[in-house]
Amino acid sequence: MNLILLTQNTTPIIGQIAWLLGKIMNGIFYIIDMIGIPNVGLAIILFTIIVNLLMLPLNIKQQKFSKLSAKMSPEIQAVQQKYKGKNQDQQAMMAQQQEINAIYAKYGVSPSGSCVQLLIQMPILFALYRVIYAMPAYVTKIGDTFRVLADKIISVDEGGFLRESGSETISNVVSMYGKSMTDGNLSNGIIDVLNKLSSLDLAFIADHYDLSQLTYEGQLILSNETTRGLIDVYNNFLGLNMGDSPSVLVQRAWSLGQWGILVGAILIPVLSAVTQWINVKLMPQQPTNNNDQASSMAASMKTMNMIMPLFSAWICFSLPSGMGLYWVAGSVVRSIQQVVINRHIDKMDFEEIIKKNSVKSAKKIQKMKETQEKMNAYANMNTKNIQKKASFSSGMSEQEKEKAYKNSTEKESGIKAKPGSMMAKANMVKEYNERNNSNKG
Repeated sequence: MNLILLTQNTTPIIGQIAWLLGKIMNGIFYIIDMIGIPNVGLAIILFTIIVNLLMLPLNIKQQKFSKLSAKMSPEIQAVQQKYKGKNQDQQAMMAQQQEINAIYAKYGVSPSGSCVQLLIQMPILFALYRVIYAMPAYVTKIGDTFRVLADKIISVDEGGFLRESGSETISNVVSMYGKSMTDGNLSNGIIDVLNKLSSLDLAFIADHYDLSQLTYEGQLILSNETTRGLIDVYNNFLGLNMGDSPSVLVQRAWSLGQWGILVGAILIPVLSAVTQWINVKLMPQQPTNNNDQASSMAASMKTMNMIMPLFSAWICFSLPSGMGLYWVAGSVVRSIQQVVINRHIDKMDFEEIIKKNSVKSAKKIQKMKETQEKMNAYANMNTKNIQKKASFSSGMSEQEKEKAYKNSTEKESGIKAKPGSMMAKANMVKEYNERNNSNKG
């Protein structure tokens, strides 16, 4: 069995995450194939559920941050109002920042907490998209099935007809996805192209290269008048071909009078928009508290939340139906998760959480204060020592100055280091360093 490594994503971080998620997708497809339902649509739904469950701790943490942010927002706005109009006063701005940091510490959150969550989630989402959009690269059985077609095409003309085809659709697909055809990875480049072709364009290519009789593990790869091929078996989900875009499905269903397929094809982008809109509505909203800046941001977010579902429906209409199914499944899973998370968050005693965080914050601030005081005392001591050494007669040697300084310090402090004590050891280190410095001099 060949794993098509060269068509996998190689972008740093995203590529590694996609490789790991590809293992999950490959395992899912292997299991459903074992039980007799090797279906891309089902694999996408199960894959989406599993990955969202794995991301659940991150989602809970993000929602907890949002809830605490909503509670501390009035306090932060009060501090900002207190220093309003003092942007040119550096000391005032430093004081404002200290007060805001104290509020964050009180609630036990980081100012960059939300950004960190997004930075973790974004590569995962991009990798998810890559795995679903290029399944032959990550699912061994699908890749091996396409590999048989690619090998036959290479044996005929090394993919020349694909590159020079008069079909505008095929030419566009080759230019967008067939880069590796000219980069020395001919087989993988052809697989990329075949995977992106609609079923009609794939049938056109099959006629030219005589691919209709090719088999994989004893089964026909492409459908004919009497037998459904493996690729159709993989892609068929509730009568819809996951490899075709809803726009292609609508055109074909309209011309053939297949009204069920027509309705299903339209439902994919519609459900994508509706489920995303519901998902947004379930997200906790930040209070504005009559703050102009917060109100403006809330209005912008409201507009964006209305536009994005419509935009996703438009994009979904032209992408393979498998991507649309992923968006629908993802939105449904996240909506269910959001309901569960909201109930979990609502049961949390945030007053107790804030109380514990306040105690931790006070201890941390006290520790930082003590450390700063020690550093200041040490700096003052060093300054005095330098001044004291300088006060000794310039006619004395460095050794005589050091001895006089040591006697003077012991008399002032009234403390003499005991043999073996920490002070004695510190003095030994100090003397050793000073001897080395004098020798270098």
